[in-house]
Amino acid sequence: MKANHEVTNQVPPLQGYDVAGYPVLTEYLDRVGAGESLPELHEVGVMAGSPEWITVGDLAEEHPPVLETHDRYGNRIDLVRYDPSYHRLMETAVARGMAGHPWAAADPHAHLVRAAKFGVWASVDAGHGCPISMTYAVVPALRHNPELAKLYEPGLTSSVYEPELTVPAEKAGLIAGMSMTEKQGGSDVRANTTTAVAQADGSYLITGHKWFTSAPNSDLLLVLAQTPEGLSCFFVPRILPDGSRNNIFLQRLKDKLGNHSNASSEVEYHDAVGWLVGDPGRGVRTIIEMVNMTRLDCTIASAAVMRNGTTAAAHHAAYRSAFGAKLVDQPLMRNVLADLHVEAEAATLTALWLADLTDRALVDDRAAQLRRISLAVSKYFICKRAPMHAAEALECLGGNGYVEDSRMPRLFRESPLMSIWEGSGNVAALDTLRAIGRDPQTLTVLLEELDAAAGADAHYDAALTTLKNAFADPASLEYRARHLVGQMATMLSASLLIRYGHPAVADAFTASRLDGSWGAVYGTLGDGVDTTALIARATPKL
Repeated sequence: MKANHEVTNQVPPLQGYDVAGYPVLTEYLDRVGAGESLPELHEVGVMAGSPEWITVGDLAEEHPPVLETHDRYGNRIDLVRYDPSYHRLMETAVARGMAGHPWAAADPHAHLVRAAKFGVWASVDAGHGCPISMTYAVVPALRHNPELAKLYEPGLTSSVYEPELTVPAEKAGLIAGMSMTEKQGGSDVRANTTTAVAQADGSYLITGHKWFTSAPNSDLLLVLAQTPEGLSCFFVPRILPDGSRNNIFLQRLKDKLGNHSNASSEVEYHDAVGWLVGDPGRGVRTIIEMVNMTRLDCTIASAAVMRNGTTAAAHHAAYRSAFGAKLVDQPLMRNVLADLHVEAEAATLTALWLADLTDRALVDDRAAQLRRISLAVSKYFICKRAPMHAAEALECLGGNGYVEDSRMPRLFRESPLMSIWEGSGNVAALDTLRAIGRDPQTLTVLLEELDAAAGADAHYDAALTTLKNAFADPASLEYRARHLVGQMATMLSASLLIRYGHPAVADAFTASRLDGSWGAVYGTLGDGVDTTALIARATPKL
């Protein structure tokens, strides 16, 4: 067909750049002495920003997994079939140390480095990050049964990906999942009805259902079930040591809002064989070790959503013109872009600090207490902020952002997930109060951490006093939990920015988030903000 117009004022594809080039990532690793990891981080970043791997992520999203309950002859097989692109993503993530590798590494910054790579790689496809995260998170929980840990931890910490379901102990690499929630309870796992009956050989037979089990093709699952002592945690392999298929039956796959490349399923157990992990009746206390690590990844992933949205918006604004000028030169758009970046950098700095704290918590009790409460408040607030951030970033692209080709709708669909998984907003906020109630010292160490930034910013100092006074009425804490925990999370990010962040970001954050003048939407920064510095930090270098 003969062309009747020339295509102009369209933005070039956002590809061929280093996703790890977002300054706060490299600045933090350099500052704490993890600079040796930067070459590999940039390798992952270049891969993530390449046309090849962007296409691989698109294919995984466009070809979701398919459940096959039976083979052609009518035999139960209960397998999920994935597109080859999904396996390429999994293989790369495992090989690059994003699964269980940090638990076997001698590097004192292993968890921090893994967090940086995981957050960068998430830009390619979020769905496969779920089994990668669960494989990372299962190791500390499994250690509650030293015999099982000795047998299976080498596979969980391996850099080898083997998707075929065979005897786990004979595989070079393993993938893990968790199976907790049920129809009647959801997050209230103590309402579970799945039962586990002890056998003479030390195993248990597990019977019941699970309403939401992601990555059901995993080699092994941690499952909650009731015993006479109460809710307990069990190691349940898909394939038993004798090579036979365990009695685990996949009912259907969930038709989800997003996260399409990842299979999430409903599962029934009919005398499935499992082994106890941790003490009987202490299942929640055992599996919370796994949940806390996946909560860390929820925070890392939410920060990645913000970075990716900010990058896309800044890239678009740098090339698109409207009303006689580039969007990036329009004062109000500069306010929006700068505001988006402030939020993304604050979230990223906090997530990296939490991962760094995870390394320190392995050898430092105070760091462990600080991590316990800081992770709870950050998981609540950062994950809650991601959907609002994604919506604003999408809007920066106008109608183009509402079209699937831009990948912004995919980002938007992904954004609520991290706030729902591993405890939705109310659960996460109340978990902070439970942490304080069980160990008041956790609040003490957090306030000490916040005090370390005092004296450098008047907005911060005033807000810190307000936060400390907020605990004066303990009777209303539960009713006020969301507001209070949001304050705590905001102050934590502010303290980190003041001490370790870029001055322009720290100033903009404290002047907007802490003085009460910030509006209900992005793009409401006050006067005096260095938008030039902020936008420069947000704009990808092609």
